[in-house]
Amino acid sequence: MSTRTAVGSLALACALAACSVGPDYKRPHAETPPAFKEAEGWKVAEPNDSAPRGNWWDLYNDPVLDKLVQQVQISNQNVVLAEAQYRQALALVSEARANYFPQLSANASTTRSQNALVTGVSGAGTTTPGGTGTGGNQTIPGASGTRTTDRVGLSLSWEIDVWGRIRRQVESNQAAAVASQSDLANALLSAQAMLAQSYLQLRATDTDIDLYEKSIVAYERALKITMNRYDAGVAQRTDVTQAQGQLESAKAAGYDLQVTRATLEHAIAVLVGKPPAELNIERTNTLPAVPEIPVMVPASLLERRPDIAAAERRAAAANALIGVARSAYFPNLTLSGSGGYESNTFNHLFSVPNRFWSLGPELAQTIFDAGAIHAQVKQNIAAYDAGVATYRQTVLSAFQDVEDNLATLRWLAQEATAEAAAAAAAEQTLSITENQYQAGTVDYLNVVIAQQAALTAERAVRDLASRRLAASVGLLKALGGGWQTTMLTH
Repeated sequence: MSTRTAVGSLALACALAACSVGPDYKRPHAETPPAFKEAEGWKVAEPNDSAPRGNWWDLYNDPVLDKLVQQVQISNQNVVLAEAQYRQALALVSEARANYFPQLSANASTTRSQNALVTGVSGAGTTTPGGTGTGGNQTIPGASGTRTTDRVGLSLSWEIDVWGRIRRQVESNQAAAVASQSDLANALLSAQAMLAQSYLQLRATDTDIDLYEKSIVAYERALKITMNRYDAGVAQRTDVTQAQGQLESAKAAGYDLQVTRATLEHAIAVLVGKPPAELNIERTNTLPAVPEIPVMVPASLLERRPDIAAAERRAAAANALIGVARSAYFPNLTLSGSGGYESNTFNHLFSVPNRFWSLGPELAQTIFDAGAIHAQVKQNIAAYDAGVATYRQTVLSAFQDVEDNLATLRWLAQEATAEAAAAAAAEQTLSITENQYQAGTVDYLNVVIAQQAALTAERAVRDLASRRLAASVGLLKALGGGWQTTMLTH
């Protein structure tokens, strides 16, 4: 058997066997608990971010929030950026797949050239009658002149994927594209969650502003009563100044809340892709209810976390690149061919005598590279190990997110109950103290203290409601988009 036949047989056998160097990918093991610590009945499962998420923000039953969240997917620039990067990743997959096929190129050229005048030495020369010899220099016929060469042709180059380099590259790019798709989903979910938290915080600020406006009305009434008592000679001047100080402090706090509301409204505008001047959210004095957490959740809890899916796919992409690097240890087999027409006269260019062609395989192997290929393999192995570590850390962080928000919701609910009782007691204390002051049995300082305690307690109740809403959004985000659709599909 000839060498050419042996090489061809080896290439054909390997191509038919579809051999690919490098390790086949297996999803890295990540430590997962059987259930969540902070919620009985909540089990965990493998990530599957392709599961439907549904409109998780519908749990808050707020039409304004619904309209704002829908604008995020269209106008949020971080989401637009992630979508463009996803399209870029898809294009890289198509680019890698193109290497499966031969590359065919066409060329046409016309070249005009002139050769130098060539002078040669004749063999014997001539002798003159006087015995003097002449030189043997003679001009060689046809060695000079101008000529035109016209050429048209086709060239073909095809890398035979004997060792699976192209297949591994396509595998890597496909995994990277899926990771980019998950990045898009994560960018959208993050923007939606940030919007929901900002909006709910704005609504909580609205309730605080309402609280201070009512307090200011009450303080103005108390100041008027105090001034009447002072004019009647039954109250001291310090009672009036204390009432005035309490009123002005409440007004100052109210102005500060307006600053907070304005910055939140501006942040929401940017999240929906609008200049702050183009968004105006009307005030309201009510907060949405905190969604009820189900007692039992099916075993698909973290299936829709897009950041987990993205980290796992990047580990798969890095694994495939190990095979790409290892393929450089083996010879590269390329089939090349060309054909066309070449002539000195264009009129007769496309005639059979002017036709040319060539076809043949080329086997190329790096003999010495000072360890460059080995270093590239080691680099890709290290990149894969880093990807595995990132994946496992992302899973652990996901569990922490869920546990943190579950614990926050559980303890804040109990704190809210206690704080509501404290606010009720403080309001009753204020009422009693005001009656005692009007009866002349206590100083106005007692009224100021009771007013401040009642306001602080009521503000704490509203702050806890805001924190519980924020934690509920955090839990929905940690679950990859809520639990409603998950429960309906099991």
